[in-house]
Amino acid sequence: MLSSKPPRRKIVPANGDESADKLDQLLLSSAICNNEDIGPFIRKAFASGKPEMLHHHLRHFARSKESEIEEVCKAHYQDFILAVDDLRSLLSDVDSLKSSLSDSNSRLQSVARPLLSSLDAFVETRNVSKNVNLAIDSIRACVKLMEVCTRANRHLADDNFYMALKCMDTIEREYLDQTASSTLKRMLEKKIPDIRLYIERKVNKEFGDWLVEIRVVSRNLGQLAIGQASSARQREEDLRIKQRQAEEQSRLSVRDCIYALEEEDEDGIIAGGIGEDGGGVAGFDLTSLYRAYHIHQTLGLEDRFKQYYFENRKLQLTSDFQVSSMTPFLESHQTFFAQIAGFFVVEDRVLRTGGGLISKLEVENLWEIAVSKMCSVLEDQFSRMQTANHLLLIKDYVSLLGVTLRRYGYPIDALLDVLSKHRDKYHELLLSDCRKQIAEAVAADKFEQMLMKKEYEYSMNVLSFQIQTTDIIPAFPYVAPFSTTVPDCCRIVRSFIEDSVSFMSYGGQLEFYEVVKKYLDRLLIEVLDEALVKLINTSISGVSQAMQMAANMAVLERACDFFFRHAAQLSGVPLRMVERSRRQFPLRKARDAAEEMLSGLLKTKVDGFMTLIENVNWMCDEAPPSGNEYINEVIIYLEILVSTAQQILPSQVLKRVLQEVFAHISEKIVGTLISDSVKRFNVNAINGIEVDIRLLESFADNQASLFSDGDVDVLKASLASSKQLINLLLSNHPENFLNPVIRERSYNTLDHKKVVIVSEKLRDPSERLFGTFGSRGARQNPKRKSLDTLIKRLRDVS
Repeated sequence: MLSSKPPRRKIVPANGDESADKLDQLLLSSAICNNEDIGPFIRKAFASGKPEMLHHHLRHFARSKESEIEEVCKAHYQDFILAVDDLRSLLSDVDSLKSSLSDSNSRLQSVARPLLSSLDAFVETRNVSKNVNLAIDSIRACVKLMEVCTRANRHLADDNFYMALKCMDTIEREYLDQTASSTLKRMLEKKIPDIRLYIERKVNKEFGDWLVEIRVVSRNLGQLAIGQASSARQREEDLRIKQRQAEEQSRLSVRDCIYALEEEDEDGIIAGGIGEDGGGVAGFDLTSLYRAYHIHQTLGLEDRFKQYYFENRKLQLTSDFQVSSMTPFLESHQTFFAQIAGFFVVEDRVLRTGGGLISKLEVENLWEIAVSKMCSVLEDQFSRMQTANHLLLIKDYVSLLGVTLRRYGYPIDALLDVLSKHRDKYHELLLSDCRKQIAEAVAADKFEQMLMKKEYEYSMNVLSFQIQTTDIIPAFPYVAPFSTTVPDCCRIVRSFIEDSVSFMSYGGQLEFYEVVKKYLDRLLIEVLDEALVKLINTSISGVSQAMQMAANMAVLERACDFFFRHAAQLSGVPLRMVERSRRQFPLRKARDAAEEMLSGLLKTKVDGFMTLIENVNWMCDEAPPSGNEYINEVIIYLEILVSTAQQILPSQVLKRVLQEVFAHISEKIVGTLISDSVKRFNVNAINGIEVDIRLLESFADNQASLFSDGDVDVLKASLASSKQLINLLLSNHPENFLNPVIRERSYNTLDHKKVVIVSEKLRDPSERLFGTFGSRGARQNPKRKSLDTLIKRLRDVS
């Protein structure tokens, strides 16, 4: 039967509220008719607080559909009547079929009753047989089950937990479901979880004991590993020393010198020391750990055990970071770092052999935590330390820690950065310590030559600093040209170099010679040089002291070359590079001060003899053939001085000092001729002064055994001012002084004013009667005329 839906009508609302209600009613009716979801209408009604209106619309829709239902029922009523008639006719057929089936059943039962009784007997017999077979099978299964249970009990008694768990798995997999005895089955179902829990607790206890033990083992293991790294470093140092000795022999061209450098297999020594078999030194045994891990894998608790292991080891590492405030860090730092080193040696082994117990990422996370904490501790401790040696001790141990753990693949750049960061502070503290030591060593100097009675003293004070002037060992007792200050200061500087190199070595910086050299320069210039200058200016009062100090400076100049070579050798820099980049003497202020002090004292001494120049007869009738008295006294003093000084002063130092003294004598002579104390002098007096200068030059020539020809000429050149003035006064053509070429060649040290003053004082012997007897008609001396012309011209120029 077909039915058509009436078309929808659109009703236009007349006003506001009624139109809204009508619209909602129409939309609701449309949604229901179209089988759409009416949930939005319900939510809207309850949201707006008007569920009654929704209920009203629904009732209105139901009433509107009643008429349609009635029409449908009327349409189908006739069909329903026809169906009832068909059912009634079917009912009569069923009754006839029922009576037929009843008759057939009666006949079948009468025929089959004897067969059924036989069948019942057969079935009963077969059931008995099945029960007997089932009982036999059950007994056999129980026997096997009991055998497995016996094995499990034996494994539990022997603490063979893995095999006990395998027995439990076998019971559950093969026997538990097949067990006919409910009592036995219930017992097994109760005991198997208890046994597994017992095994888990037992293994966890063993694992806990291992965690306690591994902390002690880790500390011993860390100390062992760091100790082996220290031994390896010492072997490297020994090898480097041999190599430097070989290079030095090669550099000195020592022929027929055969040497061989052998290097031991460090990795093999370290590997053999710790042991790769899980046992080895200090009870480094991971058996309990791996057993616990295997048992938990068998129990299906692998992930939980991994997490448990990681958390416990992380807690142990955190507790290892605790720095005791009761014990100085200098005393506890080795234990602190050894504990951490041993921890990560163990973790490296677990990572490589643990079968996934801990991942590489987890180990890296633990290492990052450890590095961060160690850097923090080092920053804090370094900031508090005020002793360079303490910084060095901790730095050395930290660098050994880095070498040890870097061998296992752990990055140590952050630790090295902390060490590099405190490089300046360490050197400042080291400089401060050396400043005190040098001040004490300098203050203790008695300015006496050092006496060495034994060869070992010579080796310790001379050869060890390469300040000897010859390779021949002297006879003993031996009086050195220097005082005790020199070897004392050399020891301090050498110790500074070694400490500086030790701090810079193994710090991640491959080339650090420039850094060591920079601080060595500061030590020599800012500390040693200043201390020596202060000593020279405050403590020297005599010539012997000044001479000893000048001798010390000459020896220290050789020692400074050794210092830079020693720093280069320890830094691994070829000596040829140091020799190429030779620099100025860093103690030049002290050297200049010592030589200036010595020359000043000698000038003072010479001035005492030069006072005898007042006894010179400036208007003598003839020149003294053996020189004036003052110059003889000066030369006698200079001869005594040279005989003493040549024993301790190098020739170059003695040359520079004598050069200053000669120049001073020359200036004194010129100053005397210029001074008001000499009103006039004649040529004979000037000839006497010329003899004095020749005596000084002869003295310089007599020192040819000490000085080279060039040095002798330099000494003579120091008399240039007086010699040129005497030559000018004795010249037959003094007006040549006005010629620039001749003046530059022969009179370059003379001043115009001094020449005028001295020239005016020169009197010719013929002028002695000037002003007494008339000599107007006498002919003037050409030399005097030339000299007067020179004086006049020089006055015009000035």
